[in-house]
Amino acid sequence: MKDILFAQLESLYPEMVEIRRHLHMYPELSYQEKDTPEYIIAHLETLGIEYRRDVGLNGVVGYLKGAYPGPTVALRADFDALPIHDEKDVPYRSKYDGISHACGHDAHTATLMAVEKVMAGHRSQMHGNIVFIHQFGEELLPGGASSMIDDGCLEGVDYIYGAHVWTDDPIGTLGFRSGGTMAGDDNFTITVQGKGGHGALPHLAIDPLATASQLVMNLQQITRRRTGPNDPGVISIGSFHSGDAPNVIPDTAQITGTLRAFDIQSKYELAEEVKHVADLTARMSGASVNVDFTYGCIPLINPTEETEMLKSLSVRHMEDVTIIEKGRMMTAEDFAYYLQHVPGTFFFAGAQNPAVDAVYPHHHPKFDIDERAMLEVGKVFILALLHHLGPESAL
Repeated sequence: MKDILFAQLESLYPEMVEIRRHLHMYPELSYQEKDTPEYIIAHLETLGIEYRRDVGLNGVVGYLKGAYPGPTVALRADFDALPIHDEKDVPYRSKYDGISHACGHDAHTATLMAVEKVMAGHRSQMHGNIVFIHQFGEELLPGGASSMIDDGCLEGVDYIYGAHVWTDDPIGTLGFRSGGTMAGDDNFTITVQGKGGHGALPHLAIDPLATASQLVMNLQQITRRRTGPNDPGVISIGSFHSGDAPNVIPDTAQITGTLRAFDIQSKYELAEEVKHVADLTARMSGASVNVDFTYGCIPLINPTEETEMLKSLSVRHMEDVTIIEKGRMMTAEDFAYYLQHVPGTFFFAGAQNPAVDAVYPHHHPKFDIDERAMLEVGKVFILALLHHLGPESAL
């Protein structure tokens, strides 16, 4: 059975590439996805797969019922893009200025759509059911996973699996990790209120720009001195805005940043430290400060049993792939919320290949992938499905 499903997936590779490149040319920003869900729905209707639309807001969930009783396994792919201009010189470059699939979500969706097509032809042999979760809004806090869960996308689900194509790793590698794998994240905006004045008379003003500059430096000390070496955290400043003229001390300055940690308690403690340091720094200069947090997703913690199971199956049945142990990463992923509710795992497929200029990091204007990574993800998904839903002879 495994060999048959693998062969069918491989035969769909040209279609997977076509789907991925279509989505790449027509990206949609988080929480603004309209055409992409309709594209997915049309595909599900063609395959005769039941579905729910507008799940959580813009999500789509497909339901494939097997002929025999058994567990229900969910597979998840995200489909939102980023506000990044596509600078690649390729035929499938984004047609929308300032928007691109610079993280691989187009590949995730194309892969899941191919797996749907393969499995739709084998529902009569399935001992259980499959739920196909097409998620919106992964890139923008708080993420689409929570609202889709609240809207019932995990009802009746026993296991869930997800993946990310990953340009840090070469094509032909699969990365697994049990336990803490990706960090939880929060974003913050800090507004420093000073007192404007003439640049030639700084003693009559309270300079918010100078205060905010000092605050940027002070914030860097939090993770260096307030977290232990075995409990890493990151605080990074992403933007700094203040003033309009060279000879005017502005009234306000604003900085924005992100906070990452692998432990939920540590994440909230770091957030409190950001507020404390901001208040002390402002008071030292006579300014005032407002700190506004957008709390993001929780750390992604992969259950050991399901992770090791899928890793072992990949070692046994994907001979041409190198299996690697992933280290902890400070990037965040709202797949973490699914794992709060049901066991499963989130793994990584190497997509780096200098021969096709797939060498740029995620969220880079020239980000691209070796599209063969989609086959690796699809095959691992199939292994997970066969493990749970197939007869013992399926693997």
